[in-house]
Amino acid sequence: MAWFDESAQFNNTQLRLAHITDCHLFADPQGEYFAVNTAEHFSRALADMANQSLDAVIFGGDLTQDHSFASYLLFAQLIADSALTCPVFWLPGNHDDISAMQRISGGQINSAKRLIADGFEVLLISSKGPTPAGWVSEADLNELADLLATSQSPSVAFCHHNPLPINGYLDKHMLENGPQLLNLLHNSALVRQLFHGHVHNDYQFKFRSIEIFATPASSVQFTKYTDDWQQHNAGPGYRLLTISKPTNSAKLLINSELMWPNE
Repeated sequence: MAWFDESAQFNNTQLRLAHITDCHLFADPQGEYFAVNTAEHFSRALADMANQSLDAVIFGGDLTQDHSFASYLLFAQLIADSALTCPVFWLPGNHDDISAMQRISGGQINSAKRLIADGFEVLLISSKGPTPAGWVSEADLNELADLLATSQSPSVAFCHHNPLPINGYLDKHMLENGPQLLNLLHNSALVRQLFHGHVHNDYQFKFRSIEIFATPASSVQFTKYTDDWQQHNAGPGYRLLTISKPTNSAKLLINSELMWPNE
């Protein structure tokens, strides 16, 4: 099955989404990542998202920290135990095993990579490569180009890795063919926004016509613009998005807000 073969249909002219990423869970619900209980942070974010009248959640990768299948089961259990009722879609991060993510999919956790609304689409791109750095495969790039050429739908894209440098420590693990992906999106004239995780903080850049937004982590944040790896606990973060296509306009209207749930 090709990456974008599975789709989910929304009969809406507007989608209200949450983008949450980098939860770094362990098999043990008390596991800590840089002194942060990641399961507790993720649960707090889920509780907040449950109050946002969402159509869907996009999980942006790096589900696991210890690479155990039990951490994937904990992810599914935390969602099941929460008050969140909308579907949760996912894309893989460098820490993740795609087959394990597929094993926990079904029901509320949905493996579709193409969300089709009334007048636009949301595309979930895999940037998982053979190393911690990101890489979008040639097959996926070709499939994405064909999909955009065929659908001719204005679209919003998500991936895990940062496609441009953030001038920080994690640039050694950025998306190595990021400009190739961004040029493909630009040349399609259909995608104007790309959202990603991986860098554990919020950033905003622009590449030609493409606006690029990094969403903070639900686990721990990495201090900006530092050559060494510095972390700080700012609480769980996620991004709230409202996407719509105004009548008689080829451009999407996107409202974006960073959310920091308090205890």
